[in-house]
Amino acid sequence: MADLFDSTETMVKDAPLAARIRPRDLQGYVGQKHILGQGKLLTRAIEADRIASLILYGPPGSGKTTLALCIAHQTQSHFERLNAVSSNVDDMRKVIAASQQRRAMSGRKTILFIDEIHRFNKAQQDVLMPDIEEGNIILIGATVFNPFFALVSPLLSRSLVFELQPLSKEEILELLHRALSDKERGMGFLDIEADPKALEFLAEISDGDARKALNALEIAALTTSQNARGKIILDLAIIEESIQKKQVQYDADGDQHYDTISVFIKSMRGSDANATLYWMAKMIYAGEDPRFIARRIVICASEDVGNADPQALVVAASAMQATEFVGLPEARIILAQAAVYVACAPKSNAVYLGIDKALADVKDKRIQAVPQHLKDTHYKGAAQLGHGKGYKYSHDYSQHHVQQQYMPHEATYYEPTSQGFEAKIKEHLDKLKKAN
Repeated sequence: MADLFDSTETMVKDAPLAARIRPRDLQGYVGQKHILGQGKLLTRAIEADRIASLILYGPPGSGKTTLALCIAHQTQSHFERLNAVSSNVDDMRKVIAASQQRRAMSGRKTILFIDEIHRFNKAQQDVLMPDIEEGNIILIGATVFNPFFALVSPLLSRSLVFELQPLSKEEILELLHRALSDKERGMGFLDIEADPKALEFLAEISDGDARKALNALEIAALTTSQNARGKIILDLAIIEESIQKKQVQYDADGDQHYDTISVFIKSMRGSDANATLYWMAKMIYAGEDPRFIARRIVICASEDVGNADPQALVVAASAMQATEFVGLPEARIILAQAAVYVACAPKSNAVYLGIDKALADVKDKRIQAVPQHLKDTHYKGAAQLGHGKGYKYSHDYSQHHVQQQYMPHEATYYEPTSQGFEAKIKEHLDKLKKAN
C-alpha cells in the first residue's frame, strides 16, 4: 500500500487538494465531535487500539474516508481500499487472503475500507462475515444511505454504526484556511489573497461538504491569474464562479427524500408557511416529482385541517389536478399556493381520529348488524321482512332532523373542535341534540 500521508512530489503535484491536506491523525481531523470528542466511544476504541468493524454513515464530504485513514494510521494498521461500484467478490478474496497472510507472519492488522458499501448485494456482503468474525480484517464501510436499510442484519450486528454530520460553516472555514496556509500539502506555495467574505460564502454554500469547498477553492486559485504584484486575488465573484450552481443533497428513495417530505408536512401542520415554502423549494430544486408533493398536500388538507376549513381539501385537490395539466416550472406556483393555504388554515384532526376509532371498533369488536328500520326497502318482500319499519324521514321534521337510532351501540367517533369552520359544525350538532 502506498502511504497516502506521504508528502511526495507526485502527491503535491497531482492529487486533488482535498486528498493532499487530509490529516495524518485524529488531532488534525475536523468535525464529528459528537463521536470523536474526549471520552467518546470511538475515540476510546481508537486510542486503545481496540477497533471493531465500523460502518460510517453520512453525506458526501463529511470525512468518512479521512476518518478511516486516520484510524489506520493511528493504529498502525495496513490499509486496503475497495469501492463497491467497481469491485467484486474476487477482489475482496484477494485482499482477505493477503490480510490472513500478513496477520500470520507479522501480526499486523488490516483495515479494509469499502466505499459505497451499500452497493454490495447480500451475497457480496456475506463474503465478509467469516473473516470479520475471525479478525482477519477490520471492516470500515462508508455509505451515504441509512445502513439499517441498505445493509444486511448479520453485517450490522458485527459492526458499530456511526452517523457523520455535515460539517458546520466554521469547520469548513477552518479547512479552507488550513489549505491556504499549508505550504507543503495545501495552496500555501502560492501567494493567495482571499477575501474573507468570499471564503464565508464558500463555506456556507458548500452545504457541509468539505470536498466540494476544497475543490472549488483549488480551481479558483489555479485558474486565476496573478495581478501586477504577483498575488492571486480570490474575491467573491471568482468564488461564485468556481462553485457554480449549488447542488442539493437529495436522494429519490432514501433518508433525504423521507426526511424532507416529513419536515414539509410537519411545517404545514405547524402553520409555518415560510418553512413550508422552503422545504417545498428544496424538493422542487432537487427534482422531486411534483405529483408526489401534490399528493402530500391533499393528505395534509384532510388529515390536519379537516373540517376546520373544508375548503383546504378543495384547494389541494384542485392544485393536484392543475399540476398534472400544467407541469413544471409553472406548477411550482400552484403547489405553493395550495401548501401555503393548508399551512395557514385552522387545524383539526377530529375526522382523522374519528375514522381511526371507528376502524378500530370494526377490527377489534363484534361487527354490529344494521338495525331493522334502516335496512334497504327497495326490493319486493322487504316490507314482509320488517325492513324499514319505523324509519323516520328526516325532512319530515323540524330543522330537517329527527333523533333515531342509527347504530345498534353507543359510540362517539367524531368530536368536532372549536377550530375554524368546525366550531360552526359543533354548534349546529349541539343545537340538534337539544332540539330533540
